[in-house]
Amino acid sequence: MHNGEAAPRYQFFDLKPALPDMTAEVLDGLSRASKSIPPKYFYDAEGSRLFDAITRLPEYYLTRIETGILRDNRDRIARLVGTGGCLVEYGSGSSVKSRLVIEACRPAAYVPVDISRDHLEQSARAVFDRYPELAVYPTCADYSVPFELPPPVAALGHLAFFPGSSIGNFEPSAAGDFLRGVAQVVGRAGWLVLGVDTRKDRDILDRAYTDAGGITEQFNRNLLRNINNAVGADFDAQSFRHLAVYNEAAGRIEMYLVAERDQRVSVAGTEVAFAAGERLHTENSYKYSPEAFVEMADRSGFDCADVLLDERAYFMVLMLRAR
Repeated sequence: MHNGEAAPRYQFFDLKPALPDMTAEVLDGLSRASKSIPPKYFYDAEGSRLFDAITRLPEYYLTRIETGILRDNRDRIARLVGTGGCLVEYGSGSSVKSRLVIEACRPAAYVPVDISRDHLEQSARAVFDRYPELAVYPTCADYSVPFELPPPVAALGHLAFFPGSSIGNFEPSAAGDFLRGVAQVVGRAGWLVLGVDTRKDRDILDRAYTDAGGITEQFNRNLLRNINNAVGADFDAQSFRHLAVYNEAAGRIEMYLVAERDQRVSVAGTEVAFAAGERLHTENSYKYSPEAFVEMADRSGFDCADVLLDERAYFMVLMLRAR
């Protein structure tokens, strides 16, 4: 603000994050003894559409149960974090979950954060149109590391929101680093509302990640189509099958694409060989017990004020406060 002028109600802040070199990352993953492609490359337009379809599947409990926890505990969340602060959402969204928190906590400002400028602008505008009394400051940044919040929200209390158990895609050590970064962003006594999937019976997880209708398989295969389009490759997606396995010792679902036959693929001019049966790793999704995650949060600078669970303890929403 300058000369006593009020901050605008909507303003885009571009921190100009360094964009990943997709071609280099893909080739690096494919050059390893155990081939892999980063899961962030699931999400082209078709991948996002397919994931949205997955969230509505009866087998995929995560979105439905997390939304229910947030809805059932709106008053509890608002009492803990208070109202009138700044809601910082990690990963821009205008979904039901975001709106539940906005309507419960009635923040003065909303800061959605994402590295994708176009998606961020679109989703932030949708929230501003729906809540014209809410100041909205979309911030283009790499939220995997600490970043600067917009100046207009500096004096407000900060509440970070990271739903969807997206933290499960981090390796545990990286998850701890991420939490320390969030604590730095929200500051002392700032809050984090965090969705985390819990450890549970293998059969439930198997059904959630290998649905009867094959939507998850389409989603997994679409990663290859995205690579074809984005970096110039000639994957035959139909020659790979979806595989999701629960590694109980590690507490994670592992997703793979398995080559159905010997084949050679050109990726940005580099030839990559796959043997029949060879696995291409596409995602890990870690599951945590409440005790294990609270311990990780404590090591990362957060005190746990509450663990909100559904009646079967399939999913948890943690109320964490930075020290």
